Amino acid sequence: MELTLTLLLVLFAVAMLAGWVDTLAGGGGLLTLPALLLTGVPPVTALATNKSQAVIGTLTATATLFAKGHLRERSLILPVATAALGAALGTWLIQRVDTSWLSWAIPVLLLAVAVYVWLTPHMGKSDSHPRLSEKQWACTCAPAVGFYDGAFGPGTGTFFAAAGVAFRGQTLLTATIRAKLFNLTTNVVSVALFAAAGKVVWTIAATMMAGQVIGAFIGSHTMLAGGTRLIRPLVITMCVLMSLSQIAQRLDLLNLN
Repeated sequence: MELTLTLLLVLFAVAMLAGWVDTLAGGGGLLTLPALLLTGVPPVTALATNKSQAVIGTLTATATLFAKGHLRERSLILPVATAALGAALGTWLIQRVDTSWLSWAIPVLLLAVAVYVWLTPHMGKSDSHPRLSEKQWACTCAPAVGFYDGAFGPGTGTFFAAAGVAFRGQTLLTATIRAKLFNLTTNVVSVALFAAAGKVVWTIAATMMAGQVIGAFIGSHTMLAGGTRLIRPLVITMCVLMSLSQIAQRLDLLNLN
């Protein structure tokens, strides 16, 4: 694979768009991972490089939101810790057991989220009664989604946000803001393990990181400047697209076999 200036500029642009989408709704990997694979990067290396460049996007979004006065509650410490543990366990386990069944289970879950959001147009517009306490949520949902991110990945931010709305009674905006911090945590854990194994192409990762910074910065300001109306349609769209992408990949594998 030859890294030309044109190729790097294309990847930079893709990462910038993905950073914006990921900040608002999650699913930016649907844009960046196929782009990496199309350049000829081997699948495992593409996954590792994709995780690495995505970290800077979630970091930028999290830092921007923190600077605006969000994500400062002490109650976030426990779910951050349990999400990290879940991600570490998922990353460790994916290397030791057969998890091919996830390739079919995850599209179903993503479509279920899309249908739920579509059928509940007022979902997350105002706070509702929580079904779980903060501690209960931190000990169940946070590590579960963290485990999923370590073992698989697509739609992690969407799952964190949906769990916040469904089980903590949060508004969609609040849940999406908190999801940035949790997703950053799980990404950092996964990237650390990938980097230790030497799976990251840092030239590509650095180029896409620059795009992610710009996209995430714009996305964070879009969210806080009245862009919440974009979150719901983007969540539905990205869930459907991610689901179809996973199904298509599984069908391709079946045809090859």
